[in-house]
Amino acid sequence: MAVEVTQRRYRTDDGVELVADVGGAPAAPAVILMHGGGQTRFSWAGATDALLRSGYQVVNVDGRGHGDSGWSPDGDYTLRRRAADLMAITDTIAAPVALVGASLGGATAMRAVAGGYRPAALALVDIVPRPDPKGVQRIRDFMSANLGGFDNIEQVVDAVAAYNPHRPRPRDPSGLARNLRTGADGRLYWHWDPRILDQGARAEMEQFQETMQGLRDAAGLPVLLVRGLESDVVGDQGVEDLRSLLPGLEIFDVAGAGHMVAGDRNDAFNTGVLAFLGRHLPVRR
Repeated sequence: MAVEVTQRRYRTDDGVELVADVGGAPAAPAVILMHGGGQTRFSWAGATDALLRSGYQVVNVDGRGHGDSGWSPDGDYTLRRRAADLMAITDTIAAPVALVGASLGGATAMRAVAGGYRPAALALVDIVPRPDPKGVQRIRDFMSANLGGFDNIEQVVDAVAAYNPHRPRPRDPSGLARNLRTGADGRLYWHWDPRILDQGARAEMEQFQETMQGLRDAAGLPVLLVRGLESDVVGDQGVEDLRSLLPGLEIFDVAGAGHMVAGDRNDAFNTGVLAFLGRHLPVRR
């Protein structure tokens, strides 16, 4: 039976509204889902359904500058700013909280932990404090390649297929449409603020380095790394770097998946994350 999901808005300390899909019992353990850069909360549709059916409370949020959430008035999209946004959500939850973050969402979660926040559990989806610079740059190149928009949805499908050549082309592109907005000129644009790219790759890597230092104090936190074995963002060295900070790190490798693990192998992703949560934040029925 489907669990009802409602839309909720959270106001951050600088006035930006974050939009999230929320469901589940308020007393149940909560899972906050944070998507990757250039994505929206709709990328978590399958995970949201699986978590709700397992009895968890779910907050599936559009990050600042993405989807239906507001854009930063001063163009601030640093990890520090995003971690503060996360606190605006956790402050409203009375139950224990697990964070599940993909790519940028995972980096945001790590930054919050490095700043002293302690969730009940943390699942990082294909992101480590020291990602492969070439993989990070390939993401940035993809995001910046079509800032002028698309004529039609077929062009969007072509662009995504070029970035993810291992993933079959979608028969129905309507799912991609959720990551797009229609401009005043009638063209299709990615549903995120282009100023997100104003922060260079070097600045991003510096923020990751700051995060690494703070993670040392969270050695007892249950952490799962879900890694796509075809990813060009998380390599063996990045995994070992994270394990050196968090000796109890758990690894769940997903074959046939690249950086967008949940999109490539949603079934395997759900299995791994639910098993991890069941060990460290079980639902008491």
